[in-house]
Amino acid sequence: MGKSLFDQSAAARALYEEAGRVLGWDLAKVSIEGPEVDLTQTKVCQPALFVHGLALVAALREQGKLPFGEPKFALGLSLGEVTAYCAAGVFDFPMGVRIVAERGRLMQLACEQTTGGMAAIIGEERAKIADLCNEFDIEAANFNAPGQIVVSGEKAKIEAAVAGAKARGMKKVIPLVVAGAYHSRLMEPARAAFAAYLESIPFAAPQFTVFTNTTGQAVSDPAAIKAALVKQVVSSVLWEDCMRSAATAGVTEFWEFGPGGALAGLARRTEKTWSVKSFAEFTDLTTAA
Repeated sequence: MGKSLFDQSAAARALYEEAGRVLGWDLAKVSIEGPEVDLTQTKVCQPALFVHGLALVAALREQGKLPFGEPKFALGLSLGEVTAYCAAGVFDFPMGVRIVAERGRLMQLACEQTTGGMAAIIGEERAKIADLCNEFDIEAANFNAPGQIVVSGEKAKIEAAVAGAKARGMKKVIPLVVAGAYHSRLMEPARAAFAAYLESIPFAAPQFTVFTNTTGQAVSDPAAIKAALVKQVVSSVLWEDCMRSAATAGVTEFWEFGPGGALAGLARRTEKTWSVKSFAEFTDLTTAA
């Protein structure tokens, strides 16, 4: 992950190298070479995704190829919300690396201390998922797009909910291979410790509009941003709501800055008329715009 960025852009390499100094280990080496078992650990994956997104922005800015000029809006799914705040100047890059590293460490610890699971449910309305969650004592973790919702909770309860959903005629219910029950109450130890960690870290007002997963709405007050980041650890990710709010606020093009095209796919699923592109479509930055 990130090899083409590292190879083609001095600005991207500089961010990877700075992140390595902050972390005390070689993020670029793990990102590019793996092994995958290391890269997919929550405590490693979160810094890797954070740095990759900002390195892509830096590389395109370096080449004068940001297709939309300087951004006016940003939004990110789960960990990506931290990336969006950093891009907007809420905190600088080294502090962002420290924040995502601690977030990842605490969430991985919470996973190791609990037995959690998650499942994706495709093609169902929110109200039916809410009823399912109430019955099986689980939670809706992600509202990714219309008819694409992820539920989270204790593994045994998720297994029971999967069986119950199928018994109710929900045709596409997919258990997910995950380390734990993200965005559920099983992450409460991580939330509490993350709140304590962020308490003394200064946040600035964003330089452009950013949307929070916790409400799907824009957030600008530094204290509210910090509260949203803490709450997000245990609350539903309202990603569909974020995208719709961005479109209402004036976003005319959605560009995904990341190693894959999953978010672009969610945007297209949400509204077919939106202009959506992912930089994962380009292996050569010189053709990216």
